[in-house]
Amino acid sequence: MAVTVSNNTGETVANPMARAFREAIYAGLVALGLFVLFIGLRTDQNIRNELVLIQRWGLLATVVIITAVGRFLYVAFVIPAIERAKAEKASAPAAVAEPGFIRRNFNSLGIAVLVLYPIVVVSLVGFQSSLKWVDNFGIQILIYVMLAWGLNIVVGLAGLLDLGYVAFYAVGAYAYALLGTHYGLSFWILLPAAGIMAAFWGVLLGFPVLRLRGDYLAIVTLAFGEIIRLVLINWREVTNGAAGISGIPKVSFFGLMSFNVSDPNYISKVLGIAQSGAYYKIFLYYLALALALLTAFVTIRLRRMPVGRAWEALREDEIACRSLGINTTTTKLTAFATGAMFGGFAGSFFAARQGFVSPESFVFIESAIILAIVVLGGMGSLGGIAVAAVVMIGGTEILRELDFLKVVFGPDFTPELYRMLLFGMAMVIVMLWKPRGFVGSREPTAFLRERKAVSSSFTKEGHG
Repeated sequence: MAVTVSNNTGETVANPMARAFREAIYAGLVALGLFVLFIGLRTDQNIRNELVLIQRWGLLATVVIITAVGRFLYVAFVIPAIERAKAEKASAPAAVAEPGFIRRNFNSLGIAVLVLYPIVVVSLVGFQSSLKWVDNFGIQILIYVMLAWGLNIVVGLAGLLDLGYVAFYAVGAYAYALLGTHYGLSFWILLPAAGIMAAFWGVLLGFPVLRLRGDYLAIVTLAFGEIIRLVLINWREVTNGAAGISGIPKVSFFGLMSFNVSDPNYISKVLGIAQSGAYYKIFLYYLALALALLTAFVTIRLRRMPVGRAWEALREDEIACRSLGINTTTTKLTAFATGAMFGGFAGSFFAARQGFVSPESFVFIESAIILAIVVLGGMGSLGGIAVAAVVMIGGTEILRELDFLKVVFGPDFTPELYRMLLFGMAMVIVMLWKPRGFVGSREPTAFLRERKAVSSSFTKEGHG
């Protein structure tokens, strides 16, 4: 098949294979230039503590060849197939397809899978072996889902770009850690307290940025996140500085049973079952799931209320929002406070799960990851954000299990060291494939007679 290319001198016919071969060479050269220092050479220390360079030209050649071959296949076969599919879709008569069973019941099926996940894992691998799967892949993902849904209120619904969301995460974690270790308060008291404290700091952040939008708002929120982190490092009398806070009390089963082996009301002693650390992780999993579902429920209810519609109006056009008589000051403050509250909930749960908090857990990269989950999932879409969290957090965690890659790239290859590289590549691919996120359409909160999904082609930069 030939492709017609127009230029100033006339029309020429270019062979797709020749174009694919040419672009494959360019991609290979770019990969060679990018990875020659990252993959081809590695620094190490010898037995005399001297810095030496280890050459890995074979691994570099493998990466370059894979890049070139992938680009060749994409240009030669994938692009023509996509163009043919678009042409067939454009020429076909318009028809409204009924959504399938999975699409109609996606939320219900997702909740059912999440509820049954620990049971299935325990039945497959046993109690002790399930710790890793329930903790790293279950609880970890749910924490990021909760954080992303909280940030979605600020970014996805209100349209306020927040690069310092990790600050509210840190406030919730340290509020729980300090009050729990010094005053011995219960998790069930400290959870709402951490949310209220984070919401208070959200309001404090909201006042200085009421007149800021776009890049200026992003810079101020980024600075706020760094200020909180530096305060945690330098206020040693309260936060213990970079050493962090340890010995944070565990969550009890509503005060009825404890998960500490030394306590007389330990769960195994009360129920007469075998001792296992998996009980605590499974309980934390269901607690994280309940908090995440609470976040989703509150978000959905708020979107249908006047304040939620005010957020969406503010996101679309602030000037038009003011002309309608909406108080943009309170609208922004409620968005910051509500999003920060859910960040505080997630932070308190994180502290209870870890039993230790330090400023290293609340660096800027955490805010970047949470914002990336919101953007990749589709701003304003709860289901899309949940899918993005599973893909991103679960994908980085699964790299720790890919030991078979050592057979391909050598015994010295450590997959987890390349997780950020693969993470960045995945973001680029998804943004090229689905520029408005995994979910490119949404159902509006206000509609006339019939609720219809808004197509991605009618949304502005994914905000709709």
